[in-house]
Amino acid sequence: MVIVGVEDARPTLRCLRDDLKLPLPTIDEPLDEIDHPILGKATEQFSKNDVAHERIRAIDDHVLFKVKVRRWRGAVWPEADRPWVVAAGIREAGSPDDFYAILAAEGRSARAHYNRDHRPTLTTDTFTDHLMPTEDDLLRYRLEAGARLESVIPRLVRDSLFDGREHTADLAAFTIGVHVRADRGHETYVAICVAGSVPR
Repeated sequence: MVIVGVEDARPTLRCLRDDLKLPLPTIDEPLDEIDHPILGKATEQFSKNDVAHERIRAIDDHVLFKVKVRRWRGAVWPEADRPWVVAAGIREAGSPDDFYAILAAEGRSARAHYNRDHRPTLTTDTFTDHLMPTEDDLLRYRLEAGARLESVIPRLVRDSLFDGREHTADLAAFTIGVHVRADRGHETYVAICVAGSVPR
C-alpha cells in the first residue's frame, strides 16, 4: 500500500509523554519539529509518494503502519495528509520481546476489557482507540497553527512594505501571501492570500 504524506509526522500527546518520555514543549515549538529518530523516520517515510508501507497486521481495528529506525520501533496512523506516531518503543538488544507483538497483545487485552463492560461487543481482535489522537491533540495542533500564523504575518507585512512585492510562507497545509502597497498619500493597502486548507 502506498500512502502520500504532506505534513511532518507528529506524536500524540500520550506517545510524547508515555512512550518517548519527552516534556511537552511550549506552544511555539510544534510537535512535528521535535528532533527524535522515530519522528524523523516517520516523516521521511510518509513524505514520499513512492514508498510502500508495512501494515501492522495484528492490529485490525485501525490501520497502523510500522516505522523502524535503529532500535526504535513505532506505529503510525496516517490521518489524511498528517501522519501521527501513536506508539513507540525501543527494541531491547537480545530481547525476544517484539514491540509490535506487545502492541497487539495490549490491543487484545484492551478489547477484552471493553467487551466486558460494553454492549454491543467489539468484533475486531484488537481495540486501540486509546492510542488515537484525542481532542487535546487536535487542539494542540490548532494552537500551534495559530502561533505560527501570529509570528509570520508581521514578518510578511514588514518584508512586503520594504520592497512592494508579495511575500509568502508555507504553514503546514496552506500557504499565506501578503502584499502591501503604500503610497505618498498615506494610504496603505494590505492584500492577504491563502492557498490551501486552513485548520479551524
